[in-house]
Amino acid sequence: MEPDYGYFEETRLGRPYDLKLLRRLYPYTRPYKLLLLGSILLVILITLCELSLPYVTKIAIDRYIVPKIAPQSGDDAGAGQERARQYRVDLSDPEAAAIVKRYPGLFRVEDDSALIAFEGLKTLAKDDLTMLRKRDLAGVANVSLLFLGLIAASFFLNFLQVLIMEYAGQKMMHDLRMRLYSHIQGLSVSFFTRNPVARLVTRVTNDIDNMYELFTSVIGFVFSDLFLFIGIVVVLTGINWRLALVSFAVIPVVLYASVSFSRQARDIFRILRIKIAEINTWFAESISGIKVIQLYNRERENAEAFSGLNHENYQVGMKQIRVLAVFMPLVELLGMCAIALVILYGGKGVLAGAVSLGSLVAFISYMRMFFRPIRDLAEKYNILQNAMASAERIFIILDTVNDVPGPLASSAPKTIKSEKIEELSLEDVSFGYVPGEKVLRNISFRLQAGETVGVVGPTGSGKTSLINLILRFYDPVAGRILINGRDVRDYDALWFRSRTALVMQDPFLFSSSIRENIFLENSNVTEAEAERILYASNCKSLVENLPDGLDTVLSEAGGSISSGERQLISIARAIAYDPQLILFDEATSYIDSQTEMKIQEALARMMKDRTALIVAHRLSTVRNADRIIVLNRGRIIETGAHEELMSLKGFYYRLNQLQHNGVDSERLSQVEL
Repeated sequence: MEPDYGYFEETRLGRPYDLKLLRRLYPYTRPYKLLLLGSILLVILITLCELSLPYVTKIAIDRYIVPKIAPQSGDDAGAGQERARQYRVDLSDPEAAAIVKRYPGLFRVEDDSALIAFEGLKTLAKDDLTMLRKRDLAGVANVSLLFLGLIAASFFLNFLQVLIMEYAGQKMMHDLRMRLYSHIQGLSVSFFTRNPVARLVTRVTNDIDNMYELFTSVIGFVFSDLFLFIGIVVVLTGINWRLALVSFAVIPVVLYASVSFSRQARDIFRILRIKIAEINTWFAESISGIKVIQLYNRERENAEAFSGLNHENYQVGMKQIRVLAVFMPLVELLGMCAIALVILYGGKGVLAGAVSLGSLVAFISYMRMFFRPIRDLAEKYNILQNAMASAERIFIILDTVNDVPGPLASSAPKTIKSEKIEELSLEDVSFGYVPGEKVLRNISFRLQAGETVGVVGPTGSGKTSLINLILRFYDPVAGRILINGRDVRDYDALWFRSRTALVMQDPFLFSSSIRENIFLENSNVTEAEAERILYASNCKSLVENLPDGLDTVLSEAGGSISSGERQLISIARAIAYDPQLILFDEATSYIDSQTEMKIQEALARMMKDRTALIVAHRLSTVRNADRIIVLNRGRIIETGAHEELMSLKGFYYRLNQLQHNGVDSERLSQVEL
């Protein structure tokens, strides 16, 4: 059985519909339609230039190099005899007339012109031959200049067309990447718990790059190849429709091969995209867990597992190569067969005088060009399938509906900038991450402005889930969360979160300076205000000991400083945010006693004149709270101040006793009440 790797789209991908995907991509091209139309116009001009080159060659051969067979005088002159190719000389030119007089046995005079067999031209003196064919030489020179002009024009137009398409492609990919990034940022936390980070990185990077190839390579070249294909068909039919029909005899075989190729290629490319995403996910998880891997000596096993995944990717890649290795040479072979047919039937026509030599040469050139669009379309189909596989995954994310929907416009209350959070209350709230498995049951309590409430309980009692519900990372499955007496779902989440700060158990810091981590690029903070915030959060000594102070750049996730120092910086960030409601999610769980004292001081300063909900593992953190809520197995079992709960000698009392005796509170999860 294939491992899932967290990729929900593997089970959602059904039969692909390229046209539907292309229609969905169309809105991203609409702002640049003038650029695309200009590019298409340039493609038409480029195609006309390319189509002109073989025809110019035909003109040069038929008109100047090897003119058509001149008809014999008299109806019966050539009857039953092989027709000879004749060169006609205009006797109105004195120099030409003089040459005709010098070779009376080679020329046959007819009125104001003279005819000479092409075989006879070889017997003329070099100067006489040059003089006799000076108009042909001038014509060949003019045709050569025209040929070079067309090549130069094609080069310039190609340069301009590529420039326009690359610019338009970059802009479209910029818009699509921003649309995807913005959509991902707006999704609920539950989406990120279901999808690995590496998978999302693949969507925003690799898959978007594949879409760039679609917009720049496929769109431009499809129009170019399509116009070239149609143009060649029209020109060949115009030159000699019988020979054209012979040339097109291999097209049904090419179409059958193309359809067969497309069916196999699409499935392969879809699997390739999945395998690449799986490799990215595995690699990202290996790097994130490198300490565990090295600690338990799992390098070899981890490498073997990765090797298996990499080998699967290799096998799918080889399938792709095998399909291309059959299709591309097959198209080349069919192209050569078509040229052979042209030489066979066209050569007979030239010998019979029904087809000019220039037409045959042009036909061969056009047939070489004729199969180039087919080869290009096959290569671009390769890119198209890759892009369509990426588009499927991009639109799966864009189609993902936020599990926490925004408020209806009709029900949203009118909030003003100065409005404050006066009361937060929960009414019979129940919640579970998995349907049928509740982690919170019938939770009800009220938090007034300026009040500090602590929440304690053993691991798994639902403390962090309570924080997630209040911040509306998730919605309860039953009950209501109210702000100022109104359901939180009626408010814009941005309004509520702009007045709320969260100090997490394991704070996240960005790979940027401490200043940017605390003030989040707020350029309006004065030095005096920064000093006040650093003092209030007990970060002043930390910052002073760093080489660049506030401008010290942290490594990824703040790995260059201790967990206690990261926690102090996160408290400073919360203070700088100036929230009305502060939520603490076990902010002192992983901290030593000395750092805990600093954090306790910072928390006390932060909570002054503010509303606070403190989820705590250590009871000392909530000892001075106005009220303490005790959770166990998803239910509130006790409520009251510290002294009151201690006097009850219930669950909180036993929890306190165990902590004093050095026993972790997780043990209480096994206690029968």
